[in-house]
Amino acid sequence: MGKKDYWRQILWSDETKINVFGSDGRIYVRRERGNRYLKKYLTPTVKHGKGNIKLWGCFSYNGVGRLEIIKGNMDAIIYTKILNKNLKKSAKDLGLDENFVFQQDNDPKHTAKITDDWFEKNDINVLDWPSQSPDLNPIENHWQYLKLRIHERLPK
Repeated sequence: MGKKDYWRQILWSDETKINVFGSDGRIYVRRERGNRYLKKYLTPTVKHGKGNIKLWGCFSYNGVGRLEIIKGNMDAIIYTKILNKNLKKSAKDLGLDENFVFQQDNDPKHTAKITDDWFEKNDINVLDWPSQSPDLNPIENHWQYLKLRIHERLPK
């Protein structure tokens, strides 16, 4: 398998949290003087507070895989359940070879013994990944696009 084909057999993955009603903290806006109250520079508020949704997702060269809503705080047990439900099905749906390579970051739930055992039992090849390097994962671009699209929609 050549380098080009190798990269086409990677299933990229990650989790994200999307704040449905604004930010977790302070919001900074760049605007020209005198445009303070233009609609595009305002952040709507809601009385009941801030909500969020947590997601696990994956994609490959061939397209977007399955998306899973994460309920509560995810630990290694919940993570392996998500993988069990979605990983091989996503790889199959995307037309990846059975010896595809799975990418995940080094979050403790991803490197826990129960997770390592799950990968070994299911014969999944995991890509070695450097610590503290979210900038290398192309799925971050997908998450950013999704977050921007959600925040373009103002509450009614």
